[in-house]
Amino acid sequence: MSKLSSFVWSIADQLRGPFQQYEYGSVILPMTILRRLDAILEPHKEQIADLIEGVDSEMRRASLVRQATGLRFYNTSKFTLTTLLADPDGLEANLTEYVSAFSSAIDVFDRFKFTEVIADLAEKNRLFIVVERFAKVDLHPDVLSNSDMGDLFEDLIRRFAEASNATAGDHFTPRDAVRLVVDLLFAEDGDGLVDKGIIRTVYDPTAGTGGMLSLAEEHLLAQNPDARLRLYGQEINPQSYAICKSDLLAKGQDPDNIKLGDTLADDKFPGRTFDYCLSNPPYGVEWKAAEKAVKDEHKLGFAGRFGPGLPGVGDGQMLFLLHLASKMRPRGEGGGRVGVVMNGSPLFNGGAGSGQSEIRRWLLENDMVEAIVALPNDMFYNTGISTYVWVLDNTKVDERRGKVQLIDASQRSVKMRKSLGSKRVEISDDDRTAIVATYDAFETSDTSKIFDNEDFGYWTITVERPLRLNFACTPERLERVRAEPKLRATDRGRLVEVLATFGDEVYRNQGTFDAAIGKHLGSHGVTLTLPQRRALWRALGERDETADEVPDGKGDFEPDPKLRDTENVPFGWNDTPKTADADGTAREVIDAYFDAEVRPHLYDAWVDHTKTKVGYEIPFTRHFYVYEPPRPLDEIDADLNKVVAEIMSLLQEVEA
Repeated sequence: MSKLSSFVWSIADQLRGPFQQYEYGSVILPMTILRRLDAILEPHKEQIADLIEGVDSEMRRASLVRQATGLRFYNTSKFTLTTLLADPDGLEANLTEYVSAFSSAIDVFDRFKFTEVIADLAEKNRLFIVVERFAKVDLHPDVLSNSDMGDLFEDLIRRFAEASNATAGDHFTPRDAVRLVVDLLFAEDGDGLVDKGIIRTVYDPTAGTGGMLSLAEEHLLAQNPDARLRLYGQEINPQSYAICKSDLLAKGQDPDNIKLGDTLADDKFPGRTFDYCLSNPPYGVEWKAAEKAVKDEHKLGFAGRFGPGLPGVGDGQMLFLLHLASKMRPRGEGGGRVGVVMNGSPLFNGGAGSGQSEIRRWLLENDMVEAIVALPNDMFYNTGISTYVWVLDNTKVDERRGKVQLIDASQRSVKMRKSLGSKRVEISDDDRTAIVATYDAFETSDTSKIFDNEDFGYWTITVERPLRLNFACTPERLERVRAEPKLRATDRGRLVEVLATFGDEVYRNQGTFDAAIGKHLGSHGVTLTLPQRRALWRALGERDETADEVPDGKGDFEPDPKLRDTENVPFGWNDTPKTADADGTAREVIDAYFDAEVRPHLYDAWVDHTKTKVGYEIPFTRHFYVYEPPRPLDEIDADLNKVVAEIMSLLQEVEA
């Protein structure tokens, strides 16, 4: 494979000079696709020509070709890449005609604007040598398997992305990561996959170049060569879509099952559900372009894909998570499974009541999260951050119902001989086998933890403390009265003049002050409404820990916003029932927590139960944290003394 990739890459050397490095991909990638299709069609060239002769209907042509050859595409031209070389002078026109003669299922060359590329190659006197070199590369499936073809595309894209400073990881997921996702995705369905004549559907809403779909197919066919597979995908990048579609066409898949478009804004498979869904959505990418469509669909509630909640517009990963959940085959039809790769933020971002927390809440309360696996760092081409595989299942086996398995596979990798972008490690076959075995065992160990769904739930409670103010009519406070907008309906100048004659006594009880100031104002003919009197004492008040609490007029105290705090109370605190709420259980648990954990430190505090919110987060790292004691002080001192001695020795050498 590496030799083939290097050979194809070497063809790019012929472009050096007339073409910039960032332009190489627009030539080499569509030519690689063309050579693959050309190699597949070549053995059937005469047969196809006989089949379609005199048949005007493209639908009829496609049907005849498919019945006779199993291919879902054809070409009406008499040429192949090899025979095109026989007429160097007519190469540009003939190659353009050859590319245009593919059936309409092949729209990939339009995505690369390949006719323009051909003209550019001809103008710069590079067309013949590029076609000649590609004609020597045998890309027939009998020589290069579909999986190896995917690897070739991956390697070429990576090289061109590096050459042009582009982000290679936007187009594909490393094959070692994909293989782990695929193995986890199918781990629970091993027995059912060997049934004779099974039909399975696989879907990727961020298909990229089709790597996940290809490896899913490879896995299934390895288990059951007679399985009937239908692959579906959607991709937003036109060139990645072109590669994906051509790759799946070459495998005999239905070309209509691969769609171009923004999955979040425009689901090309509305109402469709699938046996298996897998995806590696972009990390930290805004969904602003799809914002209107997403928010409109969110308003539909659970009739749409985004009913549980919306994350911040700065990161669309959790929208893809909801989209994938909506694409799982319903429980009544056998259920579906999802494998999705995301970074760490969907585990914990957003507090209680936020869109992110509500999404986690919906997934966990509906028992859809089966397992989350932490991958090694430095696994991906364009990021070294922590990444995780989420496995969703809406028909869990009995032992997994109500449970979530967390697996720490962050140390399951081997170092690569040569880094590829940010990718410095890979998951070996042995590592992958060990990770899947840990998943299959479903046991607690150093690298596997089993939790109830409710273990990730908590209440965020609001802890209030009373407002304590002293009151006085000092010049500084009177200026606040003069500026108070809620007193604009009064003659504020007249009000300030009257207040200035009240005296400078400091009151530490709001009721006493209110009575005294009311009497004083009344004696000067100034009357205020209740809201205005409230605004007045707030303007004249200053916080004072020695003052009495300010009553709210309803039998309670006014809360002090500056002293307001929140506490997270986990479900099941102190062995209480693990539930969001049931027959008042939540309030009982919260009150018990408050009495035990808060009141001993804040005697005058209370909980405002009207502000309590339910939240869910998955603190993955915390559950696998292993305490490492600090080094002994004498050992640290010894190291410091050694360093100091070395420095002194160097200084003496300088002085000498």
